[in-house]
Amino acid sequence: MGVIGRVREFVQEVLVEFRKVTWPSRQELVNSTVVVIAVTVVLAFFLGGVDIVLARLVEWILGGGRKGI
Repeated sequence: MGVIGRVREFVQEVLVEFRKVTWPSRQELVNSTVVVIAVTVVLAFFLGGVDIVLARLVEWILGGGRKGI
């Protein structure tokens, strides 16, 4: 069996496996997407806040504590 035959067999097996998959409904997909976006936004704000606090702390430490936080 040549390369083309093996590629054809591989593609056929992939299609068989795709038919076995239980795909989510449109509503499940939308709900999951909303959750992912919401968690991403919350995490981004949290990490941004931590970054700002740590940056000011390092700035204060390296500045010898002369500037207020």
